Amino acid sequence: MAVVAPNRDAAPNGERSRGRSGRGVEVSPEARIVQLTDQLHAVLEGAISSPGRWHQLLDTSATLWRYSGGNVALLMAQREMLGLQPPTLVAGYREWQRHGRTVFKGEHALWVLAPRTARKDSQLSEATVGDKVDGRGAEPPVADSGTDRKIVGWRGQAVFDVSQTEGEPIYVPRPGVGMTNIPAGLWEALVEAAERRRFVVDVSDNQRSMSSGYTDFADRRIQVGAWLGREDAAAVLVHELGHVYLHGPHDKVGKLYGSGLQHRGLAEVEAESVAYTVLRAHGIDRGSQSSSYLAGWADRVIDVERAGKSGTGEPAGHLTRMDVARSTLGRVTATCRDILEITRPAGAGGKLTALQSSLVDVGLDSRPMAVAPRPAALRAN
Repeated sequence: MAVVAPNRDAAPNGERSRGRSGRGVEVSPEARIVQLTDQLHAVLEGAISSPGRWHQLLDTSATLWRYSGGNVALLMAQREMLGLQPPTLVAGYREWQRHGRTVFKGEHALWVLAPRTARKDSQLSEATVGDKVDGRGAEPPVADSGTDRKIVGWRGQAVFDVSQTEGEPIYVPRPGVGMTNIPAGLWEALVEAAERRRFVVDVSDNQRSMSSGYTDFADRRIQVGAWLGREDAAAVLVHELGHVYLHGPHDKVGKLYGSGLQHRGLAEVEAESVAYTVLRAHGIDRGSQSSSYLAGWADRVIDVERAGKSGTGEPAGHLTRMDVARSTLGRVTATCRDILEITRPAGAGGKLTALQSSLVDVGLDSRPMAVAPRPAALRAN
């Protein structure tokens, strides 16, 4: 049974945000987990059946790329319920205080799910927060191979967007969405991302199956058409990187629905979602470039699963649309985070702890930029 820990980063006693819902009603830690899980499922239900909704989720992921896909969905949904824009920079109550800012009186917290972990050979220990995303779910497990820790439960963690705070001005670098040219150094960074996976990027006039690019896993080579403009070439390269990171012959999850011929379309949805999100994080908005519907491919996966075969011909487990949506979201956001850690877009990826390094990356000192307070009429009484 999952163990739920109390939230340790909410506002001090007396602030309405601690342990309460958006209506100020006391919520137990156990009920909070159920509430957040239901909310996450509702977001995924909408995202899997509506391409527009899926891209809204990817837009938010492009800003909050340091967060797991599930927590991005939760943050977006909670802000929408208040009629507000998605958050841009979030942190806990005390973390904002450490940076010289305080939460407006009466503000209600946004909630995310954080894993509670312990050493594999010990009893329950102090909770730690991680955001790595498992291929099967939208929420973060403990670190990958080599870790000596395990998940022992989940807890709700209260955070607040920068728009809910006041105090010391801070500079929040943001990419200029709608840029007509790719940022300097992006192509080279994408090539580096490929090289870290031991793939060579080949820009040539060779063409395969009328495509502008393809990935050859046997030769560990990504081919990009030499006839493409710089933005299109970058888009093709990051799309193929999505395949490199997700759809190799040894990808255990991808064998079920990504690499098999029956589900190649879902692999394209994943790769195009990676391309869309990475480019968006760098200020390039190409719109919806894929006509594939996630729901349609999810249903095809389920049909094959029900027939008792996966993409490799092996027996498969029982899947639902929700399983496919969670897995796809988790895989896409985890891959985007890996790539964006290399390409380093402007911004902090939604995390205050990454803000200082982002200022260095864009060549800025700690010059402040005033964050405009919310109009008084929009604050909670």
